[in-house]
This record gives sequence, C-alpha cells and structure tokens, in this order.
Amino acid sequence: MSIFCQLYSIVVEMKTNVENINIKIGLKIRLERTKRKLSQEKLAELSDLSKVSIGAIERAEWSPTIETLAKIANAFEISLPELIDVSKVEI
Repeated sequence: MSIFCQLYSIVVEMKTNVENINIKIGLKIRLERTKRKLSQEKLAELSDLSKVSIGAIERAEWSPTIETLAKIANAFEISLPELIDVSKVEI
C-alpha cells in the first residue's frame, strides 16, 4: 500500500471518529433534555443559545465549541465532563 493510501485511510478514519463523537454528543444532549422534560426552546433559553443551534447540535449538523457545551451543561446543572462523557451512548 502506498504512503498516500495509508494517509488517506488515516484521514478517513479520523473524520469518521469526529462525526461519531458529534452524533454521540448530540444524542446525549437530546437524552438529557428529554429526561428533564425540556423543549429545545427551553434549553436554548436556559443556555443562552438559539433553538436552531440546539437542534443542529442534536442532529450532529453542527460541532459545538467547548463554550457552547459548557453553557448546555450549566443549563442541565451538570458538569462539562459529565455532559461530554459519551462512553455509554450507542449509535
């Protein structure tokens, strides 16, 4: 296998891992939100974000920044590490 093919495989795998993380974080946020019986609109209000942003994060259409994740964690009254721990989230 050429070095180019090896590098391409690594890049594809890294991209897939990032996409999976975004999917898992989105699912975790949706699970936490529904567990607390919050609408996307209410979570947006509590986290000082827009409803569009919350929806895009939950659908993994947007990669949230650490600041955004911290705002969401604060709205849920949980720690940031607890929010981003997606080790038990299955896709």
